[in-house]
Amino acid sequence: MSLHTDTLSWLGQHTQHEVEYRQALEESFQHIVPIVNANEDYKKHNVLQRLITPDRVLQFKVEWEDDTGTCRVNQGYRVQHSNILGPYKGGTRFHPSVNTSVLKFLAYEQSFKNALTGLALGAGKGGADFDPKTASKSEIRRFCKAYMRALQPYIGANSDVPAGDINVSDTELGYMFGEYLKNQKSFDGVLSGKPIQLGGSEYRVQATGSGVIFFTEEVLQSHSNALEDQTICISGAGNVALHAALKAIEKKAKVKTLSNSRGFLLNEKGISASDIRWLLTEGQNAENALSALADESEAEFIKDQSPWCIDSTIAMPCATQNEVDEQEAKDIVNHGALFVVEGANMPCTQKAVQYFKQHKITFVPGKAANAGGVILSGFEMQQNAAMRYQSEQTLEEELKAAMKNIHEQCVQEGKNSDSDIIDYERGANVAAFRKLANAIVATAY
Repeated sequence: MSLHTDTLSWLGQHTQHEVEYRQALEESFQHIVPIVNANEDYKKHNVLQRLITPDRVLQFKVEWEDDTGTCRVNQGYRVQHSNILGPYKGGTRFHPSVNTSVLKFLAYEQSFKNALTGLALGAGKGGADFDPKTASKSEIRRFCKAYMRALQPYIGANSDVPAGDINVSDTELGYMFGEYLKNQKSFDGVLSGKPIQLGGSEYRVQATGSGVIFFTEEVLQSHSNALEDQTICISGAGNVALHAALKAIEKKAKVKTLSNSRGFLLNEKGISASDIRWLLTEGQNAENALSALADESEAEFIKDQSPWCIDSTIAMPCATQNEVDEQEAKDIVNHGALFVVEGANMPCTQKAVQYFKQHKITFVPGKAANAGGVILSGFEMQQNAAMRYQSEQTLEEELKAAMKNIHEQCVQEGKNSDSDIIDYERGANVAAFRKLANAIVATAY
């Protein structure tokens, strides 16, 4: 039995119903199993099973009081995947879809992403099945504080440093950090993405989206091209999508679309920077921000469709996992895209990725392109430890250099001797895996 087949069989005993987690593992196996097969130390130390298995999966109840005075209960989680390269590091997501499969997939992807950064960062992911969209501001605050009370025994500045993710911004992290300070009475860098007033870092909010654009610039440059005048279709309208759009517009690209669960915003002439800033500052007050923006601008809101039916040279899925399936991949190719750059975590299914590669579309996985957020989190951890802060300009320059370094790693491991095509997916997986595997071997067992 091959290592690939044997590992999948072993996984079946432990992850039978964890669809997203198995998907992430199987997608990486095509690139990392051959590396293990060619290395006796990797086989001897069983690095594959050791790497894909989280160190621990924590599940706990979160008891909190709603506005009627009733005690409510949600499930909280923290997946501590690997601390072989540094403290567990990864976001916190509040959404009804949160479960162990989703968090294990995100933590596994995070381990590769964090390895690529070159920083001393392990990997984790956490959250709760709490839905902030159905809660008042007071209820969100009380839930955040209750979540921190349940989580705090398992985290620390040198052990596990959570950050934000979907529905967890610097506001929610501020509530959590305040509760941690009250209970622990110690000002530690135990969270990243905090408000600047509480030790947070300049440029953290913009980092993931800007990092996607910095990486895209490197990809285009390697193809003797530039970002200026490129047409881009972006999905999503959250933090990553909006800041990617804003940075692309600043660099004179034409961003045609943004999207949400109800449809997409289209402006064939290009969405303006002022439109993006309105969405960032006022959009949260609208019932449907994209539709509201369409009513006040030259754009139109197209209901119940994805943006991949619009012509562009670059497709940038920035919404959520598995949003682009094989049919939507065909739409992207048929409408002229030459590059697909993931801004979200695993937004393209493997069949979609295969379709892109079959049609010689340059595909860049999220574990490489959207590493900007965790890079700035790493900078924030350094600042908290040193008790000093860097300017926004310095941090942006350092982020750009870090994204360039990740690109170079992907190119080095993704080159194909038979053609000029760079397989960024293989490059990212192999470069990250070597760092993790070598560290595991160094610890013995």
